[in-house]
Amino acid sequence: MPRKHDIVWRSPTGDVIACIEKNKVMQENLAEIRQVCRDALEDAVLMGCDEQQFRAVLVELVASLESSFPPQD
Repeated sequence: MPRKHDIVWRSPTGDVIACIEKNKVMQENLAEIRQVCRDALEDAVLMGCDEQQFRAVLVELVASLESSFPPQD
């Protein structure tokens, strides 16, 4: 995930999401997710859990997420 520049968000058809407010919300969401994940990682390591296992669990968690909205065309 790029950190030095903003991500260019795209629609399912590849069009750039140009709305400033939508991009702002997406960047704020990523910052919140990053902080929650960092806090959980630190907790896991402090409690003696394997860092790589924790990272793998996060990857699996994200891969298993399903949207409650139908796909947009």
